[in-house]
Amino acid sequence: MIERYSLPEMRAVWGERRLLELWQEIEALAAEGWATEGTLPAEVAAEIRCAPAVDPAAWKAREEITRHDVAAFVDVLAASMNDHGRWVHYGLTSSDLLDTALGVRLGEASDLLLEKVITLFQTVQSLAERHRDTVMAGRTHGMWAEPTTFGHKMAGFGFELIRAHHRLQAAAANVRYGKLSGPVGNHSTVPPGVEAHVVGALGLNAEPAATQVVGRDRHAAFLTTVAVVGATLERLATEIRHLSRSEVAEVAEAFTEGQKGSSAMPHKKNPILAENVTGLARLLRGYAHAGLENVALWHERDISHSSVERIVLPDACLALDFALARMDDLLQALHVDEGRMRSNLEAAAGSVFSQRVLLGLIRRGMSRDDAYRTVQEASAAAVAGGRTLAEALEEAGVEDSAADFSLDEALAHADHGVDLLRGVTPEWLRSGGESA
Repeated sequence: MIERYSLPEMRAVWGERRLLELWQEIEALAAEGWATEGTLPAEVAAEIRCAPAVDPAAWKAREEITRHDVAAFVDVLAASMNDHGRWVHYGLTSSDLLDTALGVRLGEASDLLLEKVITLFQTVQSLAERHRDTVMAGRTHGMWAEPTTFGHKMAGFGFELIRAHHRLQAAAANVRYGKLSGPVGNHSTVPPGVEAHVVGALGLNAEPAATQVVGRDRHAAFLTTVAVVGATLERLATEIRHLSRSEVAEVAEAFTEGQKGSSAMPHKKNPILAENVTGLARLLRGYAHAGLENVALWHERDISHSSVERIVLPDACLALDFALARMDDLLQALHVDEGRMRSNLEAAAGSVFSQRVLLGLIRRGMSRDDAYRTVQEASAAAVAGGRTLAEALEEAGVEDSAADFSLDEALAHADHGVDLLRGVTPEWLRSGGESA
């Protein structure tokens, strides 16, 4: 992922220094496990840990010769040790290091993502509460439908973020796996006890019956989940973009001093942050597809997945991390024009109450089809004649009720979702509370 869309903490997780640090720690932990088995001297692990951190430049220079990244790492680490370099990587295969380190890094990345989901949730929760009584037109197919509130709209996004958090928790648990079980996963050169020691110390689970690698269905599920979280952000971004349109103008992104919306048109104030999030969500769906392609490897393993994963796993985490932060910044500073929302609702000339009028006519004895036709014709007449629906009904001699056009009654329960959302806390989310 390019630096423009990378935040420092997530970038550090996927940086080369963190990778080499993890590889060195895994080698030390493996040595500890072997010492427990009585195979290696007890001091090997300490010497591995005390050895100088493998320098990325030296590692890359060695890889130019070995044409193999893990072999190059092993050579550099072993050469830096005093007495026990020959024991480095004892019994292991490259994927033992690669996949176990990947499990740790995916866990660390997931922790960052989960906290950003919580931060965004709290922002949405606050917006829902603040605007629980902010009246606006609900729209279906982009057309006026019925009255609603901006708070109810935000509550819907809040619960979607709760589900996103639950899904991401589950996906994160499913990739916190490592393996130290040798070239074909059957522990031919490293016993289960060594593996258990290493993965346990790193906070991982052991792949129960590995090939040479951890099953890539785990990573495909993770990438798919990341894409679904991205789709939630895209839905929210799309809502902001539509409500920002010039002819709607119900919300607007913040516009800072000195900012320019267009190089050509000075009046422009575009929803660029929401559009940016929309684009990143498209990337995430592509990464999910690549993850699915990586599941079917030949026999115990080939490396067709390797080049793909070096791109899609870091980039998916970096892109979602950035998109979550960007959406939170957007919503924190979002301008909500309550007056415009109400005036747009009033511009519907009462048509948004058509179902309530329909139900009122049914209650007063009219058949459903006759009531529907009556209200449909009155609505068309109101639009054509520049009148309200109530006026058109009156002219047609149709008895209605003022209650049918009552905004208070139409929105009597609109704050139900906001009330339910109020009880959700970050602690509840982190504890893995039941899905919403």
